[in-house]
Amino acid sequence: MSPAEARLKQVPSDMTDAEWEQRVNLAAAYRLVAYYGWDDLVDTHISARVPGPEHHFLINPYGLMFDEITASSLVKVDLDGNQLTKSEYSINPAGFTIHSAIHEVREDAGCVLHLHTPDGTAVASCMDGLLPLNQTAQLVTHDLAYHDYEGIALDHDERPRLQKDLGNKNFMLLRNHGTLTVGRSVASAFERMFHLERACTMQVRTRMLGPTAYPVDQAVIDKNTRVVENLDRAELRSTKLVWPPLLRKLDRLDPSYKT
Repeated sequence: MSPAEARLKQVPSDMTDAEWEQRVNLAAAYRLVAYYGWDDLVDTHISARVPGPEHHFLINPYGLMFDEITASSLVKVDLDGNQLTKSEYSINPAGFTIHSAIHEVREDAGCVLHLHTPDGTAVASCMDGLLPLNQTAQLVTHDLAYHDYEGIALDHDERPRLQKDLGNKNFMLLRNHGTLTVGRSVASAFERMFHLERACTMQVRTRMLGPTAYPVDQAVIDKNTRVVENLDRAELRSTKLVWPPLLRKLDRLDPSYKT
C-alpha cells in the first residue's frame, strides 16, 4: 500500500477521497509550521480549497494549537463565512477575511498560508521590504507583493484591496503584520513560505552585521529569476521532491495529523 493509499483508507463516509487528502495535507502543514517554530499561539492560519466547483475552503478551528490540528478537526467554510462542518470551535474572523479574499479571486489558490513570525514581521515592517541580498531572497523577490496595514483584518471591505495588491503574485509581505504565500497545492504554499521566512531571517542577520551588504549584480538576479519563474516546474518540485520527505518526517514524529 502506498503512503497516499494509507492516508486515504480512513476517509469518512461523508466526504470524497479528494477532500480527505486535502485535509491530511493541510493538517500536515499546520504541524510543520509548529515544528519550525513559526506558529503564534492559536493565531495565524492556513487554508486549503476543497476540490470541487464550490469555493469552499478548510481552515483551522480557532482555539487549537497548530500541533493539535488533525485532518478531521479542520473546519470547512464557504465564502460567506458559513461553517459547513460541525465543530465545537469557531474560526478566526481575521483569518476568514484574508483567506476568503484570496480564494474568491484566485482559481489557482489551492492553499494560502499566513504567519506572524518575528523575522518575517520585522522585514514586513521595514521601509525597504525584502531585498535580493542573497540566493534565497532571489527565489522570492520577483514574485513578491505588498499590502499596507489596515489594522486587524476584521473589516471585509479590506478584501478588494488585498486582492488588488496580491494580483497574480504568490508571495506577499503584509506591512507591519506578517508574511503570506499562495500555492496551487499545500506543498507549494509551504515551500514558498519556507523560502520567504528564511530570506527574511537572512536579511535580519545581514543587517545586524552592519549597514552594507556585499552587492549582487542585477544580471545575476535576473538569471536566478529565470530559473525559478516557471510555475509548473516549481509545483512539480514542491509536490514530488519536497513534500513527500516532509510527510515522512511528520510520520516519524507524530502521525496523528492524519486522523
